[in-house]
Amino acid sequence: MAADPYGRFRGGSRPPAPVGERGRPPRPPRPLDQPEAPTQPARELRMYGLNAVRAVFARRPEAIRKLYLGQARIAVLQPLLKWCAANRVGYRVVEEDDLRKLAASSHHEGVVADVLREPPQALADWLGALPAGPQCAIWLDGVGNPHNLGAILRSAAHFGVAAILLPDDSSLALSGAAARVAEGGAEAVPMVRMPRDAALVQLRDAGFSLAATVVEGGADLFATDLPGRLVYVLGAEGEGMDRGLAAGCDLQLSIPGSGAVESLNVAAATAVLLAAWRRGGVGNA
Repeated sequence: MAADPYGRFRGGSRPPAPVGERGRPPRPPRPLDQPEAPTQPARELRMYGLNAVRAVFARRPEAIRKLYLGQARIAVLQPLLKWCAANRVGYRVVEEDDLRKLAASSHHEGVVADVLREPPQALADWLGALPAGPQCAIWLDGVGNPHNLGAILRSAAHFGVAAILLPDDSSLALSGAAARVAEGGAEAVPMVRMPRDAALVQLRDAGFSLAATVVEGGADLFATDLPGRLVYVLGAEGEGMDRGLAAGCDLQLSIPGSGAVESLNVAAATAVLLAAWRRGGVGNA
């Protein structure tokens, strides 16, 4: 589906049926905030946010299926619009209220896109392709808040994390809100699915040590020599991680603080943990 210079969707070559053809009344136009029939498949993601959409275009433009943008974004998104026109991908210039409805958020930043989800990698495939030397990954055990996931992805991209690891039974998946908060980081850090019971063995066989992050009772993060190949295991907001999983890790680490608050939230803690690894672990392969 391509678009004319005014941003209106164009379909195939057959013209629309005139009013009253075959005795049928014309169908009302489909509201912008509703997906086309059939309903938007789970393999597609409605993404919004300027950097999030730009990152998809830079890395896998073929995943873009439809684009909506505000008038003010036409100039900055010219390369994307030209690509859409050349590849028969529909786009539409819409009003602010339409963008808000499409994104189900006021934080759309002037652009919304329907994109194909990138399938998660299997743990064995990811390990097989991983280069030797220092590597850091993040195992999320029960984290569910999309804004926290987005912030974690942004920090992970900044510090060069190799992957986000998710157990097979985790319901966590990238959402539009998470992609927007990640500011492009969702395209830089792969998601890896893994069998919970076998993951520890497979990761250790690949040279990784596992570090559980705990609120109290762990070793001081800043006084610990971190291994070059490290998986940080982070628990759910509030409940923390599974105690059996924490006990099965090679290290238990805590971030020291003033005590004025109980702890950092999982996203803020991730940034601190990754900075510590970047400072010490990269040199300790």
